[in-house]
Amino acid sequence: MASCLLLILVAWTTAGQSEKKQPEVRRSAPQGTASSAPTTDGIVAGEKRQGGSRAPALQVRYPERDEGVRTLEARGKAQIEAAKKYAVFHGFRFTDRQAESGITFRHRIVSDAGRTYKAVHYDHGNGIAAADVDGDGLADLYFVNQVGGNQLWKNLGGGKFRDVTHEAGVALEERISVAASFADVDNDGDADLFVTTVRGGNALLLNDGRGRFRDVSAEAGVDLRAHSSGAVFFDYDNDGLVDLFVCNVGRYTSEERGPDGEYRGLRDAFRGHMHGDRAESSALYRNVGGGKFRDVSDEVGLRDRSWSGDATFADLNGDGWPDLYVLNMQGDDHYYQNEGGKRFAARTAAHFPKTPWGSMGVKFFDFDNDGQMDLYVTDMHSDMWEDIGPEREKLKARRTPDDSILQGGGNNIFGNALYRGRGKGRFEEISDRAGAENYWPWGLSVGDVNADGWEDAFLTSSMNYPFRYGINSLLLNENGKRFVDSEFVLGVEPRRDGRTHTPWFEMNCDVGEKLDNNLTPAEPCAGRKGRIEVQAALGSRSSVIFDLDSDGDMDIVTNDFNSAPMVLISDLAERRAIRWLKVRLEGTASNRGGLGARVTVRTGGRAWVKYHDGKSGYLSQSDLPLYFGLGDAEKIESVEVLWPSGRKQVVAEGVQVNQVLRVKEPE
Repeated sequence: MASCLLLILVAWTTAGQSEKKQPEVRRSAPQGTASSAPTTDGIVAGEKRQGGSRAPALQVRYPERDEGVRTLEARGKAQIEAAKKYAVFHGFRFTDRQAESGITFRHRIVSDAGRTYKAVHYDHGNGIAAADVDGDGLADLYFVNQVGGNQLWKNLGGGKFRDVTHEAGVALEERISVAASFADVDNDGDADLFVTTVRGGNALLLNDGRGRFRDVSAEAGVDLRAHSSGAVFFDYDNDGLVDLFVCNVGRYTSEERGPDGEYRGLRDAFRGHMHGDRAESSALYRNVGGGKFRDVSDEVGLRDRSWSGDATFADLNGDGWPDLYVLNMQGDDHYYQNEGGKRFAARTAAHFPKTPWGSMGVKFFDFDNDGQMDLYVTDMHSDMWEDIGPEREKLKARRTPDDSILQGGGNNIFGNALYRGRGKGRFEEISDRAGAENYWPWGLSVGDVNADGWEDAFLTSSMNYPFRYGINSLLLNENGKRFVDSEFVLGVEPRRDGRTHTPWFEMNCDVGEKLDNNLTPAEPCAGRKGRIEVQAALGSRSSVIFDLDSDGDMDIVTNDFNSAPMVLISDLAERRAIRWLKVRLEGTASNRGGLGARVTVRTGGRAWVKYHDGKSGYLSQSDLPLYFGLGDAEKIESVEVLWPSGRKQVVAEGVQVNQVLRVKEPE
């Protein structure tokens, strides 16, 4: 995403926009008086300690006139009015309980996403993944970070968490981390962890079953040093052991090191996909048992060289073998069909003749409850070519890249895509009529947040410094016909306490400091003295939807960029009686976690289908039970599981609503 930004701003300057506006300046109020500036992350805006007393500090906000902030109130009123005609239940709200949760994690960025900002892929951010790492039945949270180490937070129940990072051994403090994936690598019944990094060596951490992890990256053969991004566990050869696919973006850094040990970004990183020598092939590792993996990319014909940030899998043709969909953030996506666990064949054009140009997030799920997997792809990079107002955020991009960077735009959609599955590998793109478009999306998390039996979507969307405020999108599924915008209706926007900005970096104007980037429209220190605090718009990068407090409804936790997360707790279960079922799989002949299984819940003449892929959000794969909202159904007739091994299992006895059902594959 960073890359995109640079292009836009470069486009602005090359277009001859020489007139630079002075950024907005805010001064903190004297001690004991109310400040006109809103609070940011619990810090009183503008107050700094100097010599033991509080002294006013200059706050410089970018941009000077923020259309995203200015229109929040009007947008909220309009959406709430429109919701009166929604045919989907929306009589509940989310509340940000980050402070009450005890989670004090704060994401920290490298300099190239702040003081020395470049349009480079560091600003794509980081993932957040969830899994019950210690076997107590509660899902814990792993926050991925760029500077200062990642953090693991143990779920104590009742919406409370405790930092167990160092006792768990999962900080990876000296690395610039990117993505996190949980899966049971060794089939011992607990969630192991894989973390990708930027040239720091990817890490495989084995769980001892009590939430203590051991780094086995080198001996496992997966400690690749590259510009790695998303990672996906799946059993491509159905041998009962999960394999690993790692996306590598491409070389976007130089050999120069920054203040936190990171490699500095190349100034033309956004055009890196035009340089063949900068490509870094993706890697497919086969799990050969005994804690060992082997790179089989060449052997199976899977050397994807696109600038890929993420991927996912599903059995699209129903032959029992998981196929792979690989995103390309600057060009065509790629769909690879699995041929009997022996080879992967490129079949993109046959199934997806047009794909988004700047793909960032991806998820297979059954949007319309017809039993067929549908595919939602978010497109961030197409939105970086044009500075638009909030009134156009639901429309596809109007301005597109020029031919010098397109690599052939005839195959592309410039915006999000929602492909409705029609069976036998056929898809129909319906994003516009389904309301699936939004602005600046990173990834999406899918879950039935109102428990009505239809899958909803939460899209983390933002750009931060030096761009305007962008809203996260919460889309309620209106009976498989369309998504309706609900972030204001459900209390996700505006954020807690009306926060829109957060401290980004400081400068000392007394010594003539200047920014080392070509994106900011004006030097913050121009005409100013003393220390100043440059503030940027808040923005989320990744999210996970799960029942955080075990009350039966779905909550949302984000990983915000250079800020604290949001812990959005739903009050749905308090507002009305809901019905749901959670299914936890245990494979025997299949991999222990059941990744790749197809689960069907039947009740009252209805059927709900989920494909167990673990894909929980952007740059993330979680180990969570499958959640089925059951609407008004009072009795469950059966739960059917098609295991990766090919075995079919039907559970019809003892299945009740509002329970966690554990299904073990027959020996």
